[in-house]
Amino acid sequence: MNEQSRRPRQQGKPYRRPKKDPVRVLAFDALRAVDERDAYANLVLPPLLRKAREKDDFDGRDAALATELVYGTLRRQGTYDAIIAACVDRPLREVDPPVLDVLSLGAHQLLGTRIPTHAAVSATVDLARVVLGDGRAKFVNAVLRKISRQDLDSWIEQVAPPYEDDAEDHLAVVHSHPRWIVSALWDSLGGGRAGIEDLLAADNERPEVTLVARPGRATADDILGALDAESALPGRWSPYAVRMSEGGEPGAVDAVREGRAGVQDEGSQLVAIALANAPLDGPDKAWLDGCAGPGGKAAMLAGLAAERGAVLLASEKQPHRAGLVAKALAGNPGPYQVIAADGTRPPWRSGTFDRVLMDVPCTGLGALRRRPEARWRRRPADLDGFAPLQRGLLRTALDSVRVGGVVGYATCSPHLAETRAVVDDVLKQQKGELLDARPLFPGVPALGDGPDVQLWPHLHGTDAMYLALIRRTG
Repeated sequence: MNEQSRRPRQQGKPYRRPKKDPVRVLAFDALRAVDERDAYANLVLPPLLRKAREKDDFDGRDAALATELVYGTLRRQGTYDAIIAACVDRPLREVDPPVLDVLSLGAHQLLGTRIPTHAAVSATVDLARVVLGDGRAKFVNAVLRKISRQDLDSWIEQVAPPYEDDAEDHLAVVHSHPRWIVSALWDSLGGGRAGIEDLLAADNERPEVTLVARPGRATADDILGALDAESALPGRWSPYAVRMSEGGEPGAVDAVREGRAGVQDEGSQLVAIALANAPLDGPDKAWLDGCAGPGGKAAMLAGLAAERGAVLLASEKQPHRAGLVAKALAGNPGPYQVIAADGTRPPWRSGTFDRVLMDVPCTGLGALRRRPEARWRRRPADLDGFAPLQRGLLRTALDSVRVGGVVGYATCSPHLAETRAVVDDVLKQQKGELLDARPLFPGVPALGDGPDVQLWPHLHGTDAMYLALIRRTG
């Protein structure tokens, strides 16, 4: 017997079946839905969580972690892409999207959470073995180990260009926004570096869940009284707002289940209140919400109108969204009407209304806290697509209101092309005067030079809602 034959045979490592972690699998499924179907996380995630909760091994902490993994990964996608690109030997576009989603989930655990490094790598590699297979899991393991060698600040110093060399590109990488959005937000905000950094950072924070007590059906005190002091606080600015604590479940609130309250950002509430309280000469009996879907502002306006003996007409082009408006208004204490109609070709006569709200479709750049994936889908060309519709709807609004009546032009975008440019262009063609909207936001600071109002996440804790109030003069 020779020497080689006497050596004991080396036995390979026994195969270890990957651990299927329901939290990370759910997070991966949500990210794939966002990527493959252009879905929104705030629509995809709740049904996935409801289904998971039906299983005994998925509790509230699991739901919180899954939510953080999904939204944290989406918010920081640009930063993580730059870091991952520095750790792979091919262009990022050549990495399969499911692999990139797993890598991004792992990067967020390593760089954006307090999960220990070993646990983050191990759990993500197990996820890769479950959803990608053992071969690609080895690639994931190698990349994550490279990422784990540095913390987030060190990585940003490596992958982001210096601010002095390219300020916008630096901010885009550091704060995970496309460069064109950084530029647009900076133009709208004005000022120096501190303000834009604060705004971009606020876009990456998890927003509070804010409820609205629908006028005539509930009050903020009613809702606060039904909740304990640790789970809810009054709104900062709106008398109808209630802020829920982190992890609060709106569906568990009786007033929400019964339709007496809803989920609505405080900025949206303020816009509706401002239009309702704008000074008016003459009658105040007929109100219009010309782009009413999905119904949040319409429900508030209907309640406020009822308190004054006025009637709201809520119009929405898409029939299924008109159905959502009708559901939101059901139970309103006064009369109202909901119709499905194209706001650019309205069925009502000119000069019919005393107050008109036109909350126009837009890029949604003011709500990036809530829909972080939108920042990666929008393109500058989208502005050109919305421009004719926005101008057409504002022209309709000014034609629909009587002389002396007031139009509120609102949009959830701070982009100048969707705000002041639209108002200025339309007022060159139709007779109207801008009213100073700032006094109609009592107690709200930092409202600028007016006469229009732009709210900001970092200054007001709201979405970046815009409102211009216009009185028809002829």
